[in-house]
Amino acid sequence: MFFMLAFFMIIPILAACGSDSSDEETTGSNTETENTESNNEESSSLEGTITMAGSTSVQPLSEELAAAFMELHPDTRLEVSGGGSGAGVTAAQENAADFGAVSRELKDDETGITAEVIAIDGIAIVVHPDNPVADVALEDVTKIFSGEITNWSDVGGDDQDIVVVSREDGSGTRGAFTDIVLGDAELVESALIHNSTGGVLEAVANDPNAIGYASTGSVSDSVKGLAVDGFEPTEENIKSGDYKVSRPFNYAMNEDEELSELAQAFLDFVLSDDGQKVVEESGFISVN
Repeated sequence: MFFMLAFFMIIPILAACGSDSSDEETTGSNTETENTESNNEESSSLEGTITMAGSTSVQPLSEELAAAFMELHPDTRLEVSGGGSGAGVTAAQENAADFGAVSRELKDDETGITAEVIAIDGIAIVVHPDNPVADVALEDVTKIFSGEITNWSDVGGDDQDIVVVSREDGSGTRGAFTDIVLGDAELVESALIHNSTGGVLEAVANDPNAIGYASTGSVSDSVKGLAVDGFEPTEENIKSGDYKVSRPFNYAMNEDEELSELAQAFLDFVLSDDGQKVVEESGFISVN
């Protein structure tokens, strides 16, 4: 009789323990779900529009960075307008955009702004893929673009007139190219002028005798990048300084205005390991 009574007393206790265990599991599960929801809300709490103006060389990279950023923050977007690096400086000075994209070093007289280097870019000297010239001296590049050398045979090519293709005045690519390659020399008057990187590449791709210049990150198989003084425009050669024609990609900002929370979050992402991975995947050189 005692045994039977003890047995019936144990059963409710076991049932109660099982209920407590089940409640703990349910509570734990609910807590985990709440934490997950909280993390998701935190990761997507930003919303609004980031504005940028300036260099068309920086623009494709900015769009790739924005796409990665928007995966983390779906309620954000990036509005980009071109106009060249000069327009980027003006936009930052006038606080007309969150960022001014500038694909060169800032000039001493470009005041009222600060700049953050987001990537390093080489400038490739590009020719038609069928052009037999593969390597050229930097001195000869200067002479070609200034009009002193006018025939490909003078640099080891065919007996054909050279067609010079260039970016417009105010372009960051042209500014960097002028500083590094032309120096005090003037661009040859017969040069064909294009207002975008894509325009230069298309012109060179369609003319076997053309030569131009473009960001290494923008160069495709439609053109051929020349080695300069024996060094090809590779990441390794640009980082080491052996390939001399390179420049920074900058985001310029008004020095008197604080970035919005959204713009600051975007800049922080760009400079993070994840952002710099996008830089490298886009064909440019990380600043980290």
